[in-house]
Parts: sequence; structure tokens; C-alpha cells
Amino acid sequence: MKFEHNGFGRQLRTMLRVDFRRMFTMPLIYILLGTALAMPILILVMTTMMDGSVSVDPVTGAETILHGFDSTWQVIGTVSGAGAGAAMDMTSMCNINLIYFAAAVLVCLFIGDDFRSGYAKNLFTVRAVRTDYVVSKTAVCMVGGVLMMLAFFAGAVLGGAIAGLPAELSVGGVFGLVLCMVCKCLLLAVFVPIFVVMSVIGRQRVWMSILGSLFAGMLLFMMVPMLTPLNADLMNVLLCAAGGAMFCFGLGLVSSRILKKSDLV
Repeated sequence: MKFEHNGFGRQLRTMLRVDFRRMFTMPLIYILLGTALAMPILILVMTTMMDGSVSVDPVTGAETILHGFDSTWQVIGTVSGAGAGAAMDMTSMCNINLIYFAAAVLVCLFIGDDFRSGYAKNLFTVRAVRTDYVVSKTAVCMVGGVLMMLAFFAGAVLGGAIAGLPAELSVGGVFGLVLCMVCKCLLLAVFVPIFVVMSVIGRQRVWMSILGSLFAGMLLFMMVPMLTPLNADLMNVLLCAAGGAMFCFGLGLVSSRILKKSDLV
């Protein structure tokens, strides 16, 4: 009689199949995808309607003029160096980079459900290796994040058309826009491992995982526009890919170590 060895690769493939099936049968992913699609439509339409309106501070009497987006692609990113030293305003915050925070919600709720339901405890009782769990959760949530990025992009195109905004591309052209989206998707490999670490720390305390993920994400949030401009080139792609690889490897080890040292009851 021959017994087949159930190695790391086989366990990982099984875990990936299970996690993909679980994610795409949960209402959560479809709620987040719908939100990602609707978000740019609302942002572009509302900011266009408020463009040029004046608000007056009742205490000081100071007037503030609200500025909307100048083009459809401004909700995706800015040209390299264009926002350097600029003050934070509505258009610099309300863009596709908000998807990184939506990814935090996806990761924390997805992993938190494992610990609340007892699935993680049963899984680790049967399998002593935690590494395949961390790798699988990171890969599956990155795919979910990429789908949200694509949904936001589709919503931006639709929202720009509804708002009547120009769709002329920047100096990077179509190639720069494509590489910009590639870079933003690659940066999910930086953010998702951070969220996984926070999730395995908080476990069933999802509120704590989400708060920790949002706080850690905000520390890196200001770097995203610099790494993913609309005129992105291959160097931006390389930097994002290298950063993602280092974060996935380093924080993956941290998450595995936390799971090994934690009481999963």
C-alpha cells in the first residue's frame, strides 16, 4: 500500500481552493466590489456639482472655495511631482487609494470569521503548519483587493462620463495609466501582509484588527501617490514589486510566528 505525502505545496493548493471558494460565496466581497464601483461615480459627480462653490466660516468670515476634479483620471492618480508640497484637500484624499482601506476591512473580516466560527482552531488542530494558512489568506485577499481596484477603475470611467469630465491622458499616456494601475495593484502586496498581521493579532476581536490595520495603513498612505503616479514607468513597477515581495516575506514570517505562539482557543 502506497501513502501519498501531503507536503506544503499540496496543503497550500488545498487551502487556496477552500479560501477562494469561501471568499466568493461570502456576501462581503460583493458588497465591497459594489462599494468600490459606486465610490468613484459618487465622488466625481458630487465634486463636479460642488466645484466653485464657496463656504464661509461663521466665526472668522473666511471664505473657502471648493475645487473639484479637473479630469477623470485625477481620481486614479496624479502626475509625478504635481502634488509635491501641495496641501491636503478633498481631491487628494478621495481617490482610488481608498481601496487600500477597503482591503483592510476585507482581510480583517475574512480572517476574523475563521477565529469566531472555530474554523481556525479546527484547521490548526489537523495541520500543524501555519505558513500555508498565512500564504493562502494573503494571496486570496490580494486577489480581492485587485478586483476592487478594477471595479473602482470601471466606476471612474463611468463617473467621469456622467460628470462630463475630460478624459485626456497625462504625459504618460495609456502606457503610464496602465503601469499606474499595475503599481497600485502591486502595492496590495505591501498593505495586505500588514492587515494579515493585525488580523492574527486581533483574531476574533475584529474591531481591534480593523483599527490597527487602518492606523498602520495611514502611516504608508502618503507614499502611495509618489510610487504610483499617472506617468508611472518600469522603475515604479520594479519598486512596488520589490517592496511587495519584501513585505510579503517578512510579515508573512511574523504572522506565522504569531500564530505558532498564540492560544487559538
